[in-house]
Amino acid sequence: MKLIIQIPCLNEEEQLPVALADLPTVVDGFDVVEWLVIDDGSTDRTIDVARANGVHHIVKMPQNRGLAAAFQAGLDAALKLGADVVVNTDADNQYDASAIPSLVQPILAGTADLVVGDRDVRSHDEFSSLKIRMQLLGSWVVRKASDTPVPDVTSGFRAYSREAAIQLTVVNRYTYTLESLIQAGKMNAAVASVPVGVNPKMRESRLFGSMWGYMRRNAFVITRSFAANEPLRFFGFLGAVLMTAALLAFTPFLLGWIRDGETTGNVQSIILGSILSLAGVQMFALGFVADLIASHRLVSQRVHERVRRLELEAGIPPSHYLPAPTEVEDVALPSFPEDAVERVPAQVRERRAV
Repeated sequence: MKLIIQIPCLNEEEQLPVALADLPTVVDGFDVVEWLVIDDGSTDRTIDVARANGVHHIVKMPQNRGLAAAFQAGLDAALKLGADVVVNTDADNQYDASAIPSLVQPILAGTADLVVGDRDVRSHDEFSSLKIRMQLLGSWVVRKASDTPVPDVTSGFRAYSREAAIQLTVVNRYTYTLESLIQAGKMNAAVASVPVGVNPKMRESRLFGSMWGYMRRNAFVITRSFAANEPLRFFGFLGAVLMTAALLAFTPFLLGWIRDGETTGNVQSIILGSILSLAGVQMFALGFVADLIASHRLVSQRVHERVRRLELEAGIPPSHYLPAPTEVEDVALPSFPEDAVERVPAQVRERRAV
């Protein structure tokens, strides 16, 4: 059994050594524990620092593509490097790495495919009361949208089984936490949560400029993910709201017609009711169209999953992969088939030849 702990990074040369110092090298239930750093277009010495601190694998993105893309690239690399379980954590050392054994335990026990670390935001000293309330509200909304019991939906401290990592596809460029959780819930994956500790803040978050900007973008992600997975419910609800509003708008005209036999008055009521009725019908139509698109999206996702499995069977190497330094003798590179050697970077071929 192999565990790979992945860390997406963007200009983390100062914080990364602290985060790496806390990572375990031995975890019960695993024969091998390795570290993977995904460099998302850093302009500092992040890669040099990672190598100097014993990181086994590095994926270097050619330019900054965002946290979600770095996370997805890390999962893909971890699978191709033979991971049975993948743990994702942050480079700013926000999460207490000593919780990793408990984080992976439900997967080892066969009771979960995805495990999310619960920071217990109510007792988080560095969160303001407003942020705590917003976090709790957002988590409640995502639990309802995803049908999962996770209390801390924005936590990036997570463990994925190999099967869950193969099936996961993130299309949002901003963050992976919400979309991946909603997707897991709609796929009926076994999702669990375990309590984890947090470390003192080393720097401000780079994911958002303000709390309101963070809330706005997360609201968009939640809405988009729910609409993509439940289009009939989403657009059907909007259509029902508009048709109810149309009925209310028609009420003055209908009352005048039924009570007094008047059919020439309340022109505003007729116009507003007609507009709302038309909008409601359009929403219902959009729901059916979106449901057809969602069916094609599901087929595309299954095709992508099948392609990923074929790549793993064929031994295709990770994209943008950099080898560990040759002086680290205890690091073993994955073995790839000979027909894939031309796709392996020259540094990897040299490393294999040593």
